[in-house]
This record gives sequence, structure tokens and C-alpha cells, in this order.
Amino acid sequence: MSRHMDLSVRVPIEQDNPSIIREEELCIKCGMCRNVCQEKIGVHGTYTLEETGDRAICIHCGQCANVCPVNSIHERYEYGNVREAIQDPEKVVIVSTSPSVRAALGEAFGMPEGSFVEGKMVALLRKLGFDYVLDTNFAADLTIMEEAAELIERLKAGERLPQFTSCCPAWVEYVETYYPELMGHLSTAKSPISMQGPTIKTYFAGQKEIRPETIVNVALTPCTAKKYEIRREELHGAADYLQNPEIRDMDYVITTRELAKWAKEEGIGFAALEDGNYDDLMSEASGGGVLFGNSGGVMEAALRTAYYMLTGENPPADLLEYEPVRGTEGVKTGTVTIGEQTLKVAAVYGTANAKKLIESWKQGDVHYDFIEVMTCPCGCIGGGGQPKEYLMMSGTLHENRMKALYRKESGTKLRSSYENPEIIELYQKFYGAPLHELSEKMLHTHYRDRSGDLGKK
Repeated sequence: MSRHMDLSVRVPIEQDNPSIIREEELCIKCGMCRNVCQEKIGVHGTYTLEETGDRAICIHCGQCANVCPVNSIHERYEYGNVREAIQDPEKVVIVSTSPSVRAALGEAFGMPEGSFVEGKMVALLRKLGFDYVLDTNFAADLTIMEEAAELIERLKAGERLPQFTSCCPAWVEYVETYYPELMGHLSTAKSPISMQGPTIKTYFAGQKEIRPETIVNVALTPCTAKKYEIRREELHGAADYLQNPEIRDMDYVITTRELAKWAKEEGIGFAALEDGNYDDLMSEASGGGVLFGNSGGVMEAALRTAYYMLTGENPPADLLEYEPVRGTEGVKTGTVTIGEQTLKVAAVYGTANAKKLIESWKQGDVHYDFIEVMTCPCGCIGGGGQPKEYLMMSGTLHENRMKALYRKESGTKLRSSYENPEIIELYQKFYGAPLHELSEKMLHTHYRDRSGDLGKK
């Protein structure tokens, strides 16, 4: 007899799921979790519990939590662990903030949808007691440097094309489970969070003269799948570099919703906070880093830097606002000419949409050189850990969040990742160069075939 309710009723969730949990007493068996997982994510309905040995298949995206009308499903809370670490005088607790959080956090405190609250977010984190507040947008620039260099290598060799982006952990797990034959097409570049973590415990620790073993790394994200990602066995760059197997690259992930819940429990008046500033290292970012929150943003940022790497020239105006991959459509395509190279590109959100594109490509109906895939609606801006206050009642929520990031990006002094002086300094002092020996070890990863989880068909 199965431990789970019939799959026709709802999505099954394992007790040991690192990203989401279900409070059984709250579930009203409405089927909304089932519908979003089947129709938008493309996981539910692809297996039976008999085939999987009674194990639920989950890519940890958290969209089931986003649509649950009674909050029976929610992220697995880690902010209590973070609070305990902050209270430990022996620990140095560092938080790094993902781009999408600052365009959504305000909604949890009654602000209009898409309010850009970066300064108040930083002030809130300091009030909660974090020792350092850094910006993961910095590591987004670092990801672009590695991913663009990798794309150029593949283009020159004419191998493993199209290259798929790899910064969405739910998408990576989807490939490992449903299309393991495409793992060689995934960029080996780690996600920004998975680059930020080991860089803090090595480079940042050295610059600030902090003992790495005292650091507790926390990622503030819109994403529940990041809770799963930081526990992947492959992510041990800092442990290898420091020759200390006890050190983890990233220790905890808290979502936007978790941060709001924590702040309310502490009685902090978010709207009244005066804007704060990031710390002075690993916090500068280009416009390309800002764009990571939006569907198409990773693609756009990577094309800017690839253009520079291939031609030695700054990208033209039409690449600084590459409209073909902007917008709220689930699949966006375009063509880019870089020197003598003409690239066919696509930006997709929703793994159900990605499946359609993959099948079309495998059948030879379409050709692409570079494909960005995000699991959540409109990208990370619609992540499974974002505030839900306006989600059920607004038809413009994701669009307004995206606009907030585009406005911020258009006002940045530096538009492309290769221009970031902190990134330039990081390579000079530590990593050497993109795809260099140390950067390959610390900033790149590998994947594993999970198709066996589906059982035998």
C-alpha cells in the first residue's frame, strides 16, 4: 500500500524533501498542486508510484507551494537555523541576496507589486544581525564570465550545441531525470549561488582575514530548489580548496517569504526602515547581473559578454536591450550576429515548455546554438519562494516584477559582466581567468543521470 494519496488527487511530497513540505491538516485536496506540476512543470503525470517504488518525483521548484490556496505546502524553513547561527558569537554569518528578492519582498509588507526595495532589504538583513550583506548579482557576473567563455569554446569547436544554461537547479534536475542524454549540452558553469558560496569561504575570507570554518553562508533567494541545490554532493569547491571536508560551500537558503515571516515574528516595521548599503566586497554588479532574475536575462547578459570576448568590442545598443528574449511569453527566440558567427538563441520558462522545444529540436524541426531555461513563471521573478500576497488576484504581478529589474538594469553604469571591476580584480587575485585551472575546479560542476528514479517503463 502506498504511503501517498492517489496521484489523481494531488502531488506527492516525500518527508525528506529538502525544499518543500506539506502540512497534512491544512490540505483541502483541491488539486491545484497537481495541475501546476502537470501542466506547467511537466513532472506530475509522467510516472506512477508503482514504477518508482513509491517515491515521489520532484524537481523542487516549489510552484505547488505558490498555488496552494491554504498554504498547506510551503518551503522547508531554515531561518530558525540562521537565527541560531547569528546568536552564536563564534560564527560569522554572511548573507548573499539574489536579484529577484528586491523586486518582490515589499509585497509581503503591503507595498505595490513590483516595488524595488533593495535598500530596505539590506537594512532588514542588518537589523536581523547578519555580519556581512553581499549581493549575489556579483556572482551572476562571475557565472556569465565562465558561461560565455564556455559557449565560445563550443562554438569554435562546433560541439555540444546548443549549450543550455545551468543556473536553474530545478531545470538541471529535470534534464538529469528526463533527458540525461542532454547533460553534455548543459553548461558546466555553476549557478551564481554555487559560485558565491565557495568564493566567500576562500577569496572573501582571505581578503577579510576571517577563518573559513567560522563562516556560515546564507543565500536569500526566490527559489525553493536552491535548498536542494546547496546539498548536491558535487558542490564542494571550498572543502577541496581548503582541504577541510567539513566545510560546505553554502550552508543555508532562506526564501523571500521566509525572510518576511522572520521579520514579522521579530516585529520589524519594514516600510519604516532607512535604506542600507551592501558591504564593500563581492557586492558590485553590472546590469547583466541584475537581469538574472528575469526570463531571458541570463541569455541577454551572456550574449553581451560573448560579443566582447569574440570581437574585443563593446556590444551594440541592440544587444544591451535585446528585445527578442524579453517579455512574458513562455518561449522567446532570436538571432544574433557576433563577428562572423550567427547564433540562433531561445529563452524558455516552464519545463513543460522546455520539453516541447527539446522534442522539436531532437526531431530536427528547429536549430539553436544557445538556450536559456528557467523553471518558474517569467524566470526567478516567479520563483517558488516569492511572496504570494498578490499572486492569486493579479494578472500583472510577474510583469511588474520584471519591469522593476529592467528599470534598475537600464540605470546601471556598467551594463556588461566583463566590465565589473570587482570581477576583474577577482580573476587577477584569485581565479586567473575564465576556464582557468582554479576556476574550472571551483566554478564548474558535473551532472548525474537520475532517469532510474522513474523506474522501468
